[in-house]
Amino acid sequence: MSGETSKRSNLIDVTYQHLHSLLSGHLEGTTVEQISDILRPRAEQLGNVSEPFGKPSGASKKKVETGLVKLRDGVILRVEKADKEYIYAISKKFDIDEVEALILLRSFLYNEGLPASSTGASSANNLVDELVEAITPFYYSERLFILRALIPLFRANAGGSEPVSEVANSFLPQILPDGKAFARSLIAEYVKKTQTPLSEGVQGDPRRATSWAKQNVKEQLVILEVLFWTMWDYASCDGPLVVHIYETAYEANLGAEQANSTLLLDQEGFQLLQDSAAMWILIMTEVLELERVAEPGGIEISADPQDKEIYWSTPEYLLQIHELVISHTDSQFACTYIAWAFILSRLVRICTDLKELPLSYGTFFETIVPPLDRTYSKGREPAHELMCRACLNPEAGLFSLMLTLLTNSPLFVTSVAWKTGSTVTDPNAVAYRSVFKGLLISIVELVPVEMVPDFEALVEVWIALFGRSERQSVAGICRQFWEADWYRGIARRAILDVARSRFPVQSKPLIRLLRAMTASGFLDTDPLSTADHGFEGETFNEDRELCAQRVFLYLDKLPTYTQVVPSSACSGPHALYEKLPERLVSSSVSTGPMYANLRPIKLPGGSTLRTRSLGRLLNGDAGDVVVLSWQHEHSGWKVLLEILTDYVNRRRMAGGNDYQDISFARRKEVQAHVLRLEDTGVEMDRTGDDALVTDVLDLVRSIVQDNPELAEQLLESLESGEPVVAHSMLEAQPPDLVQLTTMILDEALSRSTQQHRSTPCPQLITSAMSVLAALLALPKYSNRVWLYIRSTTSLFGSERAVGFTSAVLAVERLTGHYTMTLALLHLVRQLFNEASSSVLTVLQESPRLQQMKEEVLMRAARFVHSEVWVEHVGWKYAQLGDRFEIGRRVSTFYTDVLKHSPPGLKDAPFAKLSQALSEALISRATPSAVNPLISSLTTSSSVSSMLYAARRYGDARRLIYMLQSHLLLIRMLLNYKQHSTLSSKSCLLEQALCTRLSGNTSSLESASSRVDPVDALATYVKERTMGSIVPVEAMEVLYALCSSLSSSQGASPTIIGHLSDPEATVASLVRIVLHPYDDALLRNAVWNFITLAVDKEPALAGLFVSGHFSTPSVKGKERATEENDTKRTVSALTVACNMLEQWKELWELNPQLLASLLRFLDVVWEHSHEHKTSLTSVRADADFFGHLVSIIREELGPSPDYRTENFLILDGVQRSELHEAVSGHAYRTVVKAHALHIIALDIRMSIPSQAASAPTNKPLSYTTIQGLFKTEEEIEELISEAAVGAYDPSVHDDVNRLIKAHFPTLTLEQLRLEEPLVAREYGDEFAFSSTLLQFRLQPFTGLEEQTTNLLKDLSSVNLNLSLATAQTTLTESWQHLLLQVVPFLRGDVSVRRIFLSFAATVSGGIASEKRSGDMMSTIHNARLSLLLSLLEVAWFSTSDKSDEVQHFVELVKNLSGIINNVSQPPAKSFLRQLTVPFHRSLLQIAYFCARHARSLFLRPKTLNADQRLTINMTLDGLLNLVIDALRVTFDSARLNLDIDIDQDMELLVTVFEQCTRPELNPSPSLWLTRCQETDVIRASLQLFSNMDVVGFSDFTLLRAGKQPLYAPHVLVFHMTLASLPSAAERLASEGVLTAYNSNSLSNIIRSGSLDVSLPEIPGERSPAHQAYCAMLAVVSGVTTALGSHARYFVTDVCGLVQLYGDQIHRALSWTIGDTLTIPLLEEIEQSVNLFFSVSATAKTARDDEAVKRALDFFTSDALLLLQQINYALTHHNHLASLFEPVTAEERAAYEAESNSSIAASSDMAELVKRPFLARIVHRLFRISGSILTTLVNIGKGETVLLGESEEWPINQALIVPHSKATVRSMFFAI
Repeated sequence: MSGETSKRSNLIDVTYQHLHSLLSGHLEGTTVEQISDILRPRAEQLGNVSEPFGKPSGASKKKVETGLVKLRDGVILRVEKADKEYIYAISKKFDIDEVEALILLRSFLYNEGLPASSTGASSANNLVDELVEAITPFYYSERLFILRALIPLFRANAGGSEPVSEVANSFLPQILPDGKAFARSLIAEYVKKTQTPLSEGVQGDPRRATSWAKQNVKEQLVILEVLFWTMWDYASCDGPLVVHIYETAYEANLGAEQANSTLLLDQEGFQLLQDSAAMWILIMTEVLELERVAEPGGIEISADPQDKEIYWSTPEYLLQIHELVISHTDSQFACTYIAWAFILSRLVRICTDLKELPLSYGTFFETIVPPLDRTYSKGREPAHELMCRACLNPEAGLFSLMLTLLTNSPLFVTSVAWKTGSTVTDPNAVAYRSVFKGLLISIVELVPVEMVPDFEALVEVWIALFGRSERQSVAGICRQFWEADWYRGIARRAILDVARSRFPVQSKPLIRLLRAMTASGFLDTDPLSTADHGFEGETFNEDRELCAQRVFLYLDKLPTYTQVVPSSACSGPHALYEKLPERLVSSSVSTGPMYANLRPIKLPGGSTLRTRSLGRLLNGDAGDVVVLSWQHEHSGWKVLLEILTDYVNRRRMAGGNDYQDISFARRKEVQAHVLRLEDTGVEMDRTGDDALVTDVLDLVRSIVQDNPELAEQLLESLESGEPVVAHSMLEAQPPDLVQLTTMILDEALSRSTQQHRSTPCPQLITSAMSVLAALLALPKYSNRVWLYIRSTTSLFGSERAVGFTSAVLAVERLTGHYTMTLALLHLVRQLFNEASSSVLTVLQESPRLQQMKEEVLMRAARFVHSEVWVEHVGWKYAQLGDRFEIGRRVSTFYTDVLKHSPPGLKDAPFAKLSQALSEALISRATPSAVNPLISSLTTSSSVSSMLYAARRYGDARRLIYMLQSHLLLIRMLLNYKQHSTLSSKSCLLEQALCTRLSGNTSSLESASSRVDPVDALATYVKERTMGSIVPVEAMEVLYALCSSLSSSQGASPTIIGHLSDPEATVASLVRIVLHPYDDALLRNAVWNFITLAVDKEPALAGLFVSGHFSTPSVKGKERATEENDTKRTVSALTVACNMLEQWKELWELNPQLLASLLRFLDVVWEHSHEHKTSLTSVRADADFFGHLVSIIREELGPSPDYRTENFLILDGVQRSELHEAVSGHAYRTVVKAHALHIIALDIRMSIPSQAASAPTNKPLSYTTIQGLFKTEEEIEELISEAAVGAYDPSVHDDVNRLIKAHFPTLTLEQLRLEEPLVAREYGDEFAFSSTLLQFRLQPFTGLEEQTTNLLKDLSSVNLNLSLATAQTTLTESWQHLLLQVVPFLRGDVSVRRIFLSFAATVSGGIASEKRSGDMMSTIHNARLSLLLSLLEVAWFSTSDKSDEVQHFVELVKNLSGIINNVSQPPAKSFLRQLTVPFHRSLLQIAYFCARHARSLFLRPKTLNADQRLTINMTLDGLLNLVIDALRVTFDSARLNLDIDIDQDMELLVTVFEQCTRPELNPSPSLWLTRCQETDVIRASLQLFSNMDVVGFSDFTLLRAGKQPLYAPHVLVFHMTLASLPSAAERLASEGVLTAYNSNSLSNIIRSGSLDVSLPEIPGERSPAHQAYCAMLAVVSGVTTALGSHARYFVTDVCGLVQLYGDQIHRALSWTIGDTLTIPLLEEIEQSVNLFFSVSATAKTARDDEAVKRALDFFTSDALLLLQQINYALTHHNHLASLFEPVTAEERAAYEAESNSSIAASSDMAELVKRPFLARIVHRLFRISGSILTTLVNIGKGETVLLGESEEWPINQALIVPHSKATVRSMFFAI
């Protein structure tokens, strides 16, 4: 719709919802300065509560009409005419300012996108209405978040963490200069909204009316939240304001009085009103400042108080508040009522202590404490006591109200907030609980706890406040209680003292209270707990540690022991107790009747009560029993152990005849009287109290969970001292906690399976499993747990037994509640976590224990997979969230296994488990195994919509967590599959992901309801309701799937083929990368996917690059529409180019994002041939290439330090202090690399084939960068950036040294990350997982220094590898660019001098390399490639100047250093012992040096003696290397048919040929000796004899390469040897003729049927024929080189002639009527040359009979051939008609001349017009000359011409020469 502007506005880009997220701490890379820039233009809006969007005004409308609107941040927007109608409609609809309507519209379109319905075929009015309807929810949301944005500012201003607190301190005074005035404006707006009737626009539409009314109440609720935070710390609670708040609250009836209450009768409306009431209660309690009042000196009563801004400083307002409170006695105001009673009590206490009461307070105190003299008359009680008594009456409902709020209100229960979809901004905020804690403390200080009528209700409220919540919400108040309240007075801790006084008779209150005070939050058995809540993944913070420690110490030393004693035991001759007379009891001790024991008594718990101990009577002594509280210090933990032991005994006894006691040792004689639990009056069932045992186990796990040190203390306390009483038959060791817990679990499981006898006990089973899971963290006790689980079949069964657990879980399926299943899954995960964390120590100390653990884990995994995973989707669920949580926990377990033990890793821990899991989900997967993953993808969207519609937000949240886990598992499986042997095959998971499945939850579905998983993944990426993690994970799954499909062979599915609307999907992805404030992780993930799609999927690539499908228009009227659509389309290419304009800002702030978009452009240019049309305009944009060149010229600076010394915590993750610096430098390096590569690719586009001379038309990309190559200093600095090496192998050595010394069972490979390189982030987690290492090092508690050093060193390795990898990328990009600019720079003298100098410098650095390793070989190869590209630019010259010669000699000298480098020996590269071989680049450099050295050697006075010596020494070393490498290559070629070996051989032979030239190496003795030592010549001949010379063994390679492997290069090697006499002699002596006589071509040559072409490869010369000609050339060369020493060799040659006679005769028998081809000409020429070399040998060889026969054989064919050639040479047109081209090149050249003919058939001058035919004629002349010379040698023509007649040969007819004879006449005479 709207026109684009050059500068973007934060008012549009950043919504208030996003602003609230930023201020809440989700910065995601946003800086404080950016937040300040966002806030600054919004200050006025944030402070305007009533009209944040203003009102329509003429001035604003006039601005819109002008078409240019200047916003508050200074950005000018251009408003198109079409937009104005929408703006005015929005302004009218919402009654807001027109400019604000413009901002709202642009913000909606930018952040939410164009509504789908608005693009349909509708009228203009309908379009406006549709857009207004679509924008309404967005507007409502913005209204709420304008207010909510203030909440984090208030919170940060009150003591929040940096950096938001800095923003709050700066901006809050600007936004709200007067806190009290702002509070009043909030109250006024609240009242206004409660009284506002329906607007006229919605009165006729019930649906819209209800929506409007709910939005109104939502805004009221948010106003109350803002009011709460305003009063928290920003505004003072003075009298007028508190009165105003109370009056408003009472008048509004806590928000229940609504003008539109009839529209709020549904569940959502009711919940909104309930939330408002709860918030009012909090505010009314908050403003009373209860905690301040409770502090000593908190209240000041005086005529001139210091603090006049507090309500008690103005007595008239105190009276008003009092009257308001006492006039509203409904139960809903009970909290305020009791709070005010506490205030009154403190006021009365202070007033009583005053010497003189200020007169102004007289009326008030007369009201609350009559009479005024403060002397209380009998029967007259103060007001606060009356109020307290009335409020604490159970009928008043105080505790019921408090408990309801704490357990059912979203303000205190997160799960309720999720379930109800509450509008509360911060559910369960610490501040809310803090206010309620102040209220509860006020109650216990107001009245003694023991006097509270409903003590049990008080206990429940206390537990709900301190214990039934997430840990982070209660940890602070629990710590505050133990550190402050505990010491503030007896009243505050009285509730624990009262519970202790009843312990252990009534054990539950104390156990439950103490468990709540551990700051562990609620347990998974708590109904308030969310299914996704648990101990997993939560860190053990300082608050929890302190609270748990205090609870442990409190229970470890209890000062009293309460016992119920029968009255009969206090009298009679056998009495154990006696009542002490009052005279014998000390008055300082006595608080009533006292008792003493007459004998020592062993109490439950094992402690002994000494004789005459004192016990206080707690009840009347007139009954049958007395309750005594002994003054006896003992351990409560031992009592709890007694309870557990007694429970096990009772349960076993209840089993019948099978009962056996725990132990069987002989009884010892005990003098003390022993009391069992039932003897002391403990309240419990006869068969055992499951609830009590569950509470005990819950308390134990709350203490030991994630707290190993305290857990050790607890278990030592349990095991120390005397054994428990229930352990009646004493033996060596009583049962410990592990044994008791396992017995309880066993019994509970077995009992639960006997349905006819008892019902399942899920809470007990869950608690027992959780205790075992918690004990696994203790090294001393974990092995006991492992041994138990291994020895029993109750949990996971075995191959022969199913086990009780399966039956117990089956019972859960009937009820739909899965508490035990979830606990079991938690136990399984803890088992794996313990096994994985301790694997290093176990492997080192007890390998058999490791085998046992893996066996247990295999059983557990098998059980989970078969009993839970494959079936859980179809179970019945009472809470749908349980299904999601079960799926999440299983997939998380699978993910942990794959992370900690990748299936492809050799010698990995838990290899069997990992392999079994990979088989179950990939290689041998079944549909039932894959279905849970796929169904979650296809159904989550519809299920989520259903849950949100039903306001089941808790279940929706759990669904999101499950989806996150499933997506991560799918991604890991797909990544693993790509690295496995199955990479080229399609697996079941891929097939399922590419199959359209049901996307509905109903059983009856139509075809249209079926959802494609790929389309679902794309939907999740743009789905805002799925949180911030699901879109990123979905994007990464799409990336992994696209990558995996592209690696599969055959016709694999495509991503675009499974998108329902590809254009809409692409548009949404482009919108994400365009949005500057979208999640940075998501933007990078989307860029990565777009880049991969452009690389792997052409159809999807075209859509990303162009933005739309290219569809031809068949109607002229459609053209305009299509053009308009194209203009509106924003493609990824357009976005990337636009973002490149801000490269400088991204370079500094977000180099990772800049690297992502440049990598996208890089890939687009790599596929430029597919996108030429889309790239045309970009390639013509000089600014685009200007930005790239600016990036290239930007200084990188020195590499940052990478050795980690300290760690920091960033976003909750431990990071190296150097992470940011190294990561930024690495990404900037990669940015440069991509910029270079893009320019290189663009230049290559313009020059399809490189020519020797510079092209006439230079592309824009080159002209933009060409100045850089002419500036020596600048190009030297840039290339030096590419040539430096950041890699430091010493950090690897440090890691390996530490591992070997202290952690011998650890290997770095175990820590290597499996993610694709593109998906990794540069920094301290780049290559190896520090997280996994930290996890594995947990057991090494005694090696803290070593573990810390290892973590630092591994971090250093990752940082160094980040720098090295990025540096290598830059080196490779420079190398590629230099190769592309060769046509433009080669031949430039000044450039050659510069680049030769660079080459010498770079080669010097390479030669001096001291580093080694696989990574270094990669860097070494890149640097050699860069050096080679420098030489490609420099190239050869025939007129080198002295400085150029000097640079070249330095280069040659450095080449010697490279060849002889010990750290990077070329031999390893030739032997393929390196991951990245580098020898090819080295050989090409060597070729350049050798060839140019030849040129210099041939020039006189160019080189001095030292320079010649340097070159010769280098070439000698090079030859030795080449010869050794040739031998290795020849041997390898005999074993394998490999194209890499073929390429190596080609390069080696080429270098060998150059280095053996006589100009460089006049004496070949040295290198021939090396050849003899290595036997390389014989190896080449053996290879030739055994290899496939034609190439039919691999026809695919033959077609691709147009020639067979190895054969051409071996023959070139032989030809090189044959050209040198000494080498030819060596070649002959090694049996070259034998190899040529016996090879794969011998039979076909012998038969004379070798043709010049093969039908299998049309258009190409036959490789066999080419090899045959080369063989003839080699033999001829050897024969010629041997000369007079060739007698015996010539004889063997004649044997070859005889063997191949038919083929030779066939060639020499060519006639003028046969076709003529270039290969045939070569064959004729080589055949003639063969006979020439034989005929030219010494006389002794020619006299041999075999030689004579061979020469006679040639003579007959040669004479005829000479006649045919003579005719052809005199008839050029006829010759042209005989020619038949073989190759495509020959055909093109021949057909270019076929239209022209020669006037005279023998006119040589005319041949100039036909160069191709001229070359043929020239070749025929050469052949004829060779034939004539050979015939002269055979016929001894020199003797006839030079000798006397008597010396003429007489064995054949001769022609007597005369003066008129000519060569032509001699031809005809012959």
